[in-house]
Amino acid sequence: MKKLFAIVALVAACSFAATSNVMAQEEAEAATEQVDTAAVDTAAVDTAAVEAVAETPIVEEESESLHKVLKTKFIEGDAGFMSLVALALVLGLAFCIERVIYLTLAQVNTRKFMGELADLVAKDKVEDALALCNGTRGPVARVSSKALACLNSKEQNDIASIERAINTEAEIQGSYLEEHCSWITFFIASAPSLGFLGTVIGMVMAFDTIEKAGDISPTVVAGGMKVALITTIFGIIVALILQLFYNFILGSIEGLTANMEESAQELLTMCIKSPKCQK
Repeated sequence: MKKLFAIVALVAACSFAATSNVMAQEEAEAATEQVDTAAVDTAAVDTAAVEAVAETPIVEEESESLHKVLKTKFIEGDAGFMSLVALALVLGLAFCIERVIYLTLAQVNTRKFMGELADLVAKDKVEDALALCNGTRGPVARVSSKALACLNSKEQNDIASIERAINTEAEIQGSYLEEHCSWITFFIASAPSLGFLGTVIGMVMAFDTIEKAGDISPTVVAGGMKVALITTIFGIIVALILQLFYNFILGSIEGLTANMEESAQELLTMCIKSPKCQK
């Protein structure tokens, strides 16, 4: 019995030892796998961090590239002539914005206005028609106001006087529409001219540098020519920007002039049909 008990105890001890070894090996392998996984994750995180750090300057560089390039090129060009080109851009844009605002406010619903005016004149309500004209903005209302003022008077209510008043006021309103446009064309022409002037002076300065250095090296020539041509580039860009605004302004003026001419014909017709007009 004691031998059997000893054998069973020995077998149990061996089994426990084997099980412990197997469990220890499994725990060691699991720990090794966890360490390897953590190392892989750490490496992935480090790689992602490196890529993020590598990408971050690129994004900042792309977002600031245009501003930096413009600032650098402006500094590289001669400060005096670049300032003149920038001044031409600012003043030209100021006149363009003023014209755009004026022409936008001058636009009204011409058909609706002329319809209401015709109804009032047909009903012999010239005073109400004049009040409508005075309360409406735009060149069409101003021309209509002059014509109705002549119609409502006793000395100038004939057809010739009314037609003369319409033509005179139409010319005046047309000149108001084109006011300051000559300044816009001036800055459109002066911006590239200033750029070319800066280029010529820059070339002269580059040749002076070559003469002082006594060497026609590509570095000296290229640097001087690059600085000289920057003013021309900026001058052309300024002229193109102002030309876009000027074309829009001309289109608005042409549209308002066409509406004014059409309304003048309708206005003369309704004045002739009025009982106050002397035939």
